[in-house]
Amino acid sequence: MKQIICLEPGKFERREVETPTSEVGKVILKVKRIGICGTDLHAYEGMQPFFSYPRVLGHELACEIAGETTTGLRYQKGDHVTFIPYFPCHTCIACRNGKPNCCTNIQGAGVHIDGGMTEYIQIPEYALIDGKGLTFDELAMVEPMAIGAHAIRITEISADEYVLITGAGPIGLGVMAFAKISRAKVIAMDVNNDRLEFAKKYFGVDYTVNALENPAEQIRKITNGEMVTAVIDATGNKRAIEGSLEFLAHGGRITMVGIQREAFSFNHPEFHKRETTLRSSRNATREDFDQVVENIRNGKVNVAALISHRLPFDSLPEIFPQLLNPQMGVIKAIVELD
Repeated sequence: MKQIICLEPGKFERREVETPTSEVGKVILKVKRIGICGTDLHAYEGMQPFFSYPRVLGHELACEIAGETTTGLRYQKGDHVTFIPYFPCHTCIACRNGKPNCCTNIQGAGVHIDGGMTEYIQIPEYALIDGKGLTFDELAMVEPMAIGAHAIRITEISADEYVLITGAGPIGLGVMAFAKISRAKVIAMDVNNDRLEFAKKYFGVDYTVNALENPAEQIRKITNGEMVTAVIDATGNKRAIEGSLEFLAHGGRITMVGIQREAFSFNHPEFHKRETTLRSSRNATREDFDQVVENIRNGKVNVAALISHRLPFDSLPEIFPQLLNPQMGVIKAIVELD
């Protein structure tokens, strides 16, 4: 079968490798769509933490079951599925406490272990997500949307509270989508006006703020001087993270979805006087995946609008570097294998 591997930063190689064979408790999937995400782009650039080379990238996958399942009950050959692409150990303290998404020994497809830039992939059956009623395009969007659903759930967003979401890329848009489902008053912030208009048009955000145009004053006006009770960072940008307190109300909370490799800091008196809650949001759980699938099925999440570029699998090594060019206007690129 064909496989594309990232040998080192900036270098892909095509390979012919053996198709996986059946193992008890695992299932072979034929890959139909691969979503390209920030993790893949950062890995190609050599800026992805928790990473080693060479690595087969790709974890936002839409698949078809290619072999018989162990049980043969819920899933059958030919069924459309996606899967939770981070595999926990099930025994560490995080797993025992119901947090497999931040397992001590987690193995993330396309990060710690090889992922989905390949024609066939074998995964544990327990990780499957039923794709009945969803298109392959929609299935490829389930994982990034689950990241957003998880961030909103653990931040405990309530109806009518003002929530600031920084970064209007695919992950940030997913956070916005589920903040709206929670009936929050959503403020989207970015430096790109086109992205902000996109967020308003397709994801129904209530307000948009350009981060380069006196954002604190804009947010003060929107919130009648009270500022927001939650900031969710989807930029991973050090300056954006450190600036979060400027927009946060007393008693508020900050959730970081984006990853920053460097150390960051807050002014402690400003952080302390707010009794600020600071947390990270890593990956997602089955609960989040199920919520995403349900909301795509009922039309509450417009994932189709996110797909801006389609790429053929065979040409991916040549086209991939172009996705890093801001002038390409990429929101979400999908690789097609059929």
